[in-house]
Amino acid sequence: MKPYLAHEHPLRLAHRGSRLLWPENTMVAFQGAVDLGYRYLETDVHVSRDGEVVVFHDDGLERLTDGRGKVWDHDWAYLRTLDAANHFDRANGYPLRGHRVAIPLLEEVLLTFPDALLNIDLKQDGVEGVVAGEIARLDAEERVLIGSFHDRRIRRFRRASAGRVATSAGPREVTRAMASAMAGRPVMVGADALQIPLRVATSRLVAAAHRGGKQVHVWTVNDPAEMRRLLDLGVDGLVSDRPDLLNEVVFGA
Repeated sequence: MKPYLAHEHPLRLAHRGSRLLWPENTMVAFQGAVDLGYRYLETDVHVSRDGEVVVFHDDGLERLTDGRGKVWDHDWAYLRTLDAANHFDRANGYPLRGHRVAIPLLEEVLLTFPDALLNIDLKQDGVEGVVAGEIARLDAEERVLIGSFHDRRIRRFRRASAGRVATSAGPREVTRAMASAMAGRPVMVGADALQIPLRVATSRLVAAAHRGGKQVHVWTVNDPAEMRRLLDLGVDGLVSDRPDLLNEVVFGA
């Protein structure tokens, strides 16, 4: 087991820093999760036109900021000026709009929260080497797990990082894992963990993964009853937009 996975059980992962409570993937969101006792922060990265590793979910800027265009079409000098809380909506309006909530760099998150462990979704093709290099430069190879919804992307990252960084299963590996579980065989894939959607989480898959030495993390779980059901199945981690509710379930608060 890589060191990233060995810090707590079950792993509690704050999705995009808890996007239903704070503006997603911002320092405000990550600080909020840390204040709730979270070490595992789920997030996403792109690379700017000038090669900076940027923490941001979407390809385009419009849904979350006051900017326009694709992340990779802009330099960091422009991206850093955008209001990352521009569209963050609560019942009383847009409470953080205009409060200088910025898009952060991966470096900023890792340095600001030295005890945090980042679960990173690699959102862009062709930047695997840049991201692997930045993680190595920041001496964060044991603090990061990389995942992707694209098989080739995750394979390229594994090569670029020489296997030193934990990774989750790509879609084909998840399909193979499900087939192994149905056949009663242990899950044998190159990933360190299966990170799977709620709809495919079964006791059979969890048991097969454990027989193969793989953890199972489930996303995105915001209902306390579902959280309890999954923990009863034996899953090793839960990804949630509501870290406050997940704390109540795990700790019985």
